[in-house]
Amino acid sequence: MLLSMCSLCELAECTLRSTLLQRAVSYTTPGRPTLSAAPAAYQRTPCKEGRWGVGRDRRLHGRLMPFSAAARRQTNAPQRRRTPLENRGGRTAPVLPGGMFVPCGSSAAADFEGFTLLLPAVSVGNVGQLAVDLVIFTLDMPKVGYFYTDCLVPMVGNNPYATAEENSTELSINAEVYSLPSKKLVVLQIRSPFVKNKYRSFCQTLLSWVKSSRCAKVILLSSSHAYQRDDQQLHGTPLRYLLSPAIQKTAGDLMQRLNWKEMEKVAAYPGVNDAEMVLHIPGGGITTLLYSESCSNGIEMAVLLKFCSEGDNIPDALALVNYLNEWLQLIKSEQNSDAPAVPSQWKIPHSWRLLFGSGLPPALF
Repeated sequence: MLLSMCSLCELAECTLRSTLLQRAVSYTTPGRPTLSAAPAAYQRTPCKEGRWGVGRDRRLHGRLMPFSAAARRQTNAPQRRRTPLENRGGRTAPVLPGGMFVPCGSSAAADFEGFTLLLPAVSVGNVGQLAVDLVIFTLDMPKVGYFYTDCLVPMVGNNPYATAEENSTELSINAEVYSLPSKKLVVLQIRSPFVKNKYRSFCQTLLSWVKSSRCAKVILLSSSHAYQRDDQQLHGTPLRYLLSPAIQKTAGDLMQRLNWKEMEKVAAYPGVNDAEMVLHIPGGGITTLLYSESCSNGIEMAVLLKFCSEGDNIPDALALVNYLNEWLQLIKSEQNSDAPAVPSQWKIPHSWRLLFGSGLPPALF
């Protein structure tokens, strides 16, 4: 009886192997390995559930599992995730080598050689971003492209610079590029915060694009917490500047003539070791990192910042953009062409009407 049971088990196992072999051969497709008469080529391989079993056809496991370790590693290798651009079939203009800039409309790259790149840091009070809004809207700068990057939180919204019903339906995203060739100015507006641990990646890619575009210099508009100033920073104007070594020769004398105040360094360990001084910009976002990377890469960079606090930061933005205008002379005073602009000459975007949300419902009163 025992012998009969053993024979029956062997017969069942042989039948199962034969059935699996026939099914595997039946479901093979061009480009996939096919089974030979000897089943030894497909031995015990790891299943999806983590167990070991006889190699099965792709209807059961998705693919045939070769016995060799090299082939098994290649088969089980994780597939690279497709980007949204690839999933759309590449219908958008291609990302150009050396950066993440994608031009609008035509696939031809805009020429920014010799231009000044102006961009904000996502910092306290969003002062830099508000100041860039004033520059773009006042100068009526056209959009020439956008930045395709995974370093910023994705967002989409209406056109913040809409002036008529025709352009009010245009969409804007988290990083867009505007250009004004008459003033050799290109502006990158950033509208969303950075993804965690993506700061350095963004700075390196941005500076790579700056080099490939041959921009003359970079100006970063930023801000810092007013309550974290030390004693020496409490005196005088709340506006400060920083210059990289590469731009020091060309702009250093001008800053002195304008009577601007350079950002002071503070003690690395206050009260413990006051000899070691470091650059500290609390609430400045990527300001310190981007400035350090620019110094290391020989990029001509200037940082203009203002000490401020969270709240209604429109006056801070006007002060910062006037600070910038003293240097670049983007707009002139109507009374005196040589005098810098006054705050009233900057055009306020219509989107600022909802800067603090909609008004209170009348039904509350």
